[in-house]
Amino acid sequence: MIFQMKIKVSDLNLYYGSHQALYNVSLSVPKNNVIALIGPSGCGKSTFLRTLNRMNDLIEGVFIDGSIELDGENIYNEGLDLVNLRKRVGMVFQRPNPFPMSIYENVAYGCRVHGLRDKKKLNEIVEKSLRDAALWDEVKDRLQSSAMGISGGQQQRLCIARVMAVEPEVVLMDEPCSALDPISTMKIEELVTELKKKFTIIMVTHNMQQAARVSDYTAFFLNGKLIEYDKTDVIFTKPHDKKTEDYITGRFG
Repeated sequence: MIFQMKIKVSDLNLYYGSHQALYNVSLSVPKNNVIALIGPSGCGKSTFLRTLNRMNDLIEGVFIDGSIELDGENIYNEGLDLVNLRKRVGMVFQRPNPFPMSIYENVAYGCRVHGLRDKKKLNEIVEKSLRDAALWDEVKDRLQSSAMGISGGQQQRLCIARVMAVEPEVVLMDEPCSALDPISTMKIEELVTELKKKFTIIMVTHNMQQAARVSDYTAFFLNGKLIEYDKTDVIFTKPHDKKTEDYITGRFG
């Protein structure tokens, strides 16, 4: 099967001032697949993830060279519309971060920012996004209640619904289950498997079993370098690099 490539990263280097955090990273991400980024703490996974929607631009002293293409266009081109980029490439963070407003307004927020005012259309988007996030049945009778009053697992699914409401093409997830209990984690994993029908998903995870369960491809990072990138079953059963094997078998990290 020939996959359409959604993202192509070529010779990416990233520096925080004089400190180099990423070294010559190159990989391609097929459309409608789940990519897991694994590796020990401080290896560059989250830094790499944040280059994909230019979140690192918000950090003083960051310098990047190389290219990242989204559907063939380098997202680091001068004059690129960052608001539009972050609409196309949404992000779910490690800890649930709902806005201090109602469940409804959390989901509608991005649509309002992008100029949508039609109440009927907003209602449709809110319901669809909550359904897609497997949350509708749990919150449909309390849409006007504060998002701060639902559980952590529900808050994380709400944050996923909020991202999906603006119809991104790619969803970045930075350890989305690390603050959640096992049942909530299972719901997020089931959700990720369902969402890849519509989106391309790139997920940082410390959980080897999670990477094996939900991802199609896995990238192993170590000390800012991409050591190995392949189909997940290859990485977990027949890795080509000894360092990959040592990490996934628990010899370090």
